[in-house]
Amino acid sequence: MSSITIIGAGNMARGIGARAVAGGHDVQILARDAAKASALADELGGNATSGTLGDPISGDVVVLALYYDIAKDVAKQHADALTGKTVVDISNPIDTATFAGLVVPADSSAAQQIAQIVPGANVVKAFNTTFAGTLAAGEVDGQPLDVAIAGDDDSAKQAVSAFIESAGLRPLDVGPLANARWLEGIGFLHIGLQMSRGTNFGTAVKLIGG
Repeated sequence: MSSITIIGAGNMARGIGARAVAGGHDVQILARDAAKASALADELGGNATSGTLGDPISGDVVVLALYYDIAKDVAKQHADALTGKTVVDISNPIDTATFAGLVVPADSSAAQQIAQIVPGANVVKAFNTTFAGTLAAGEVDGQPLDVAIAGDDDSAKQAVSAFIESAGLRPLDVGPLANARWLEGIGFLHIGLQMSRGTNFGTAVKLIGG
């Protein structure tokens, strides 16, 4: 099994961490707040360890379980440490002031912006269409979650796909990193449906019949 580093200690870090532990991976939780990272590692159990952001990154796959603006800042500050890694961007770059759309250019995406910041990393978009609670459970209404992924490096996508499969989920390769902007659009719409339907972030995007 590969080792997974998760940067962040919030709800998405908890959900993805739960899947990583379920898949038998060594999991490293890094956060600016060492106490929060330690508490999450203790909660996850298994082979989960913790540290402070800036400690050596042990994972082959590094998940930025962060909001877009924070993910960009972390990528800038730790670009050298992320070089050579498979870096997973999970963010949806939503305009949180208006919720009227995405804050990235129409011909780009959060993942592409982060890839420009860390050109030495292999950036993969994944997990932005899944919610923290459903990840922790691993399913919705008895159906395993689909996790759409986009990226330009085949070996990086294979590593992320293997992680997703080991966690009991189904990876769906949607093509190059340029397609991350469409995934972020789906993520934006999926979040909006929670508001209009009152489903409390308990739904999933699922490909049926494929």
